[in-house]
Amino acid sequence: MEHVKRINRELAYTGSILKMYKDTIEMPDGKTAIWDFIEHKGAAAVVPVLPDGRIIMVRQYRNALDRMTLEIPAGARDFKEEPTRDCAAREVEEETGYAAGKLELLITLRTAIAYCDELIDVYVATDLVKTEQHLDEGEYIQIEYYTLEQLQTMIFDGTIQDAKTVAALMSYAIWKNQQT
Repeated sequence: MEHVKRINRELAYTGSILKMYKDTIEMPDGKTAIWDFIEHKGAAAVVPVLPDGRIIMVRQYRNALDRMTLEIPAGARDFKEEPTRDCAAREVEEETGYAAGKLELLITLRTAIAYCDELIDVYVATDLVKTEQHLDEGEYIQIEYYTLEQLQTMIFDGTIQDAKTVAALMSYAIWKNQQT
């Protein structure tokens, strides 16, 4: 493939967890194109598994969809260099009210490679200890408990559509089978 080169990046917007840029790209034929680029500081997500095998899920409002969604706990890193393991430990406790005794990296995701550099490391959390939720300002989260089989059914019937949650739960199903 011939060379594609970014020749300019102009900051268009700065938000709390991302920056949006207007990139000018030189194409192989010498013409230029304008592409959007979103810079994200990264995130961590967690599949929290109780001793009985049920998975703790969070139900919360998502503005982009204008509705409540069912997801695994997740959140942005406090700063780009924050270890995702630290972020995962913090987010699972903040959102679910359970501290993880053990965190194991399950999968690394790139959520929207056409226009965003967001990276999400997904962990499996076990040896959970009940604490209490510590929600961020303006955050409202309901905690729900499901078996893996119930969650897989909700993926295939369209109830769960969040990409990180689908990828994490299906990866966890494979990982779990490999552990036995």
